[in-house]
Amino acid sequence: MTKNMKQKSLTAKTIDLRIALFATVLVAGALLLTAQAHAAALDQFKSFVSSTQSARGEFTQQLVKVDSGTTKVSNKSTGTFTFARPGKFIWTYQKPYEQLLQADGEKLYIYDKDLNQVTIKKLGDALGSSPAAILFGSNDLEKNFTLKEAGTKNGLEWLEATPKAKDTTFDHIGIGLRNGAPEAMELRDSFGQVSLLSFTKFEKNPPLPANQFKFAVPKGADVFQ
Repeated sequence: MTKNMKQKSLTAKTIDLRIALFATVLVAGALLLTAQAHAAALDQFKSFVSSTQSARGEFTQQLVKVDSGTTKVSNKSTGTFTFARPGKFIWTYQKPYEQLLQADGEKLYIYDKDLNQVTIKKLGDALGSSPAAILFGSNDLEKNFTLKEAGTKNGLEWLEATPKAKDTTFDHIGIGLRNGAPEAMELRDSFGQVSLLSFTKFEKNPPLPANQFKFAVPKGADVFQ
């Protein structure tokens, strides 16, 4: 992919989707790792709210489409993340190309290394009513989402979260776990697309430097606000 083609592909919709995916992964990972091995998925979700203030780990993300009975997997990306409530995070895409989403509690910084370009947004405006609001908001989960147990599938216990608002990115969010640890996520949008997410090396409440989330604009980068 050329630099110009890549620049065109990084639309506002793509960025908003990545923000939503980021927050949902962190919510699921942290809540599941705080639970007992055989606790119900909903109990694990509520345990996260009360016990997890920060976390870090690694993620894999890919898009799945079903066309004429054939399943197609595309747009695979991997990277790392760190977060601390309220409203602070570092979400780094490492492959297939590098991109950084970082928030300091007030502003969101989106940095594309290849383009040496930084876009700055107000954090509240950027997150809106997406699943990210779960992580950075009041954590009154059942105010914004309908939560229910979704049974067992492929050896995993599932929790389903359905947004009560009609203007969110995802229609349904599924979280799969085994022995108290997250192994899979399914995020379904209104177009029938499914984003699959998995994460590893999840560390709950790690010690973080006071300036961990302070963003420094790279030398020579173009800045847009």
